[in-house]
Amino acid sequence: MAKSEKVERPTKKSEYEIRFSSVQAKRGWIDLKATLRNPLADAWGFLTKTPQLTTPSNYRLRGDLGLVTRDGSVHKRWQHKPTLKGDARIWFYVVDREVYLEQVHTSHPHETK
Repeated sequence: MAKSEKVERPTKKSEYEIRFSSVQAKRGWIDLKATLRNPLADAWGFLTKTPQLTTPSNYRLRGDLGLVTRDGSVHKRWQHKPTLKGDARIWFYVVDREVYLEQVHTSHPHETK
């Protein structure tokens, strides 16, 4: 093997898989990883175990932002804050045992100000 390949963290059967549902989400995730590595690792743990648990840092969005339509299906849109005092936000929805990262913002999204 010419270059060593990174090993992805396996998920337990009881955990959710995390997937990107947009290019923006992937770019935002990479940006957050560069600036908030430890809080993002904690967010990963939370989202793989309890993505639909309402907490001060994880909750459903309301109003027009509360639902997202993908491939003809409507899903509840959630917001996760990697840090309570920071502006970064992760918008996601859940289908079965998969968490789809829809938008990942390094700063507070204008839609929720």
